[in-house]
Amino acid sequence: MAFQKITEADSLHSNLEQKSINELLQGIHEEDQNAVQAVGKVLPQIERLIENVVLQLKKGGRLFYIGAGTSGRLGVLDASECPPTFGTPAEKVIGLIAGGDLALRNSIENAEDDTQQAWKDLNKHQINSKDIIVGIAASGTTPYVVGGLKQCQEKGILTGCISCNTNSPLAAVSDFPIEVIVGPEFLTGSSRMKAGTAQKLILNMITTSTMIQLGHVKGNKMVDMQLKNDKLVDRAQRMVMNELNVSLETAKDLLAKNKSIREAIKAFQNS
Repeated sequence: MAFQKITEADSLHSNLEQKSINELLQGIHEEDQNAVQAVGKVLPQIERLIENVVLQLKKGGRLFYIGAGTSGRLGVLDASECPPTFGTPAEKVIGLIAGGDLALRNSIENAEDDTQQAWKDLNKHQINSKDIIVGIAASGTTPYVVGGLKQCQEKGILTGCISCNTNSPLAAVSDFPIEVIVGPEFLTGSSRMKAGTAQKLILNMITTSTMIQLGHVKGNKMVDMQLKNDKLVDRAQRMVMNELNVSLETAKDLLAKNKSIREAIKAFQNS
């Protein structure tokens, strides 16, 4: 099948400026449901990628996300959530965006056109064959992302991708491509919408499933989460109380002494 840029196809909804707010919301909601269903259709591809992410991280490797614009921001967001949620080192999952950190808050659209910059950015982290790189680009054509994955493949570094078009240039340089076809956007070409939603859902799956496989979850609880604020401390206290059937005061004491939920539980069970 020839490459088609479905993400740029004309919206199935027309005359948007003539619609009421309710009509706009109904249309957007309808398309959002299509995004969720599209993710469901590519679960086998997502599984294959995650299997290899787990293998690489077990070897001591790292997961890198590279992207531009919305896709890049989503990758950085997902990576940044891993330390507080799973207690992992910041360098275990790394998100890189075309244009650097400034691009997180500002539109630097031309930064995505450099086919060499992603490789330069990756090399700042001493990328190696233990690592795995996931390129995120709704179009599947972003030069920054395609160029980065191409050079990774040439160096024997595993690659995956999340794109929203079939048979894209990005998929061609991905060992484990995920092509989640959400269809035309509600607002023509605005891939921050459905495409972004689908990408976020898949990123949630990648890191959550990976960290569960790596042992950072017990039962259904985030036992390695960092206790950085009152809400998380309160959650940790309840987790320790429920797991060990102890009082609030005992849970507080265990956490104060051991500084983590996992270690608090272990200390009590070994006492």
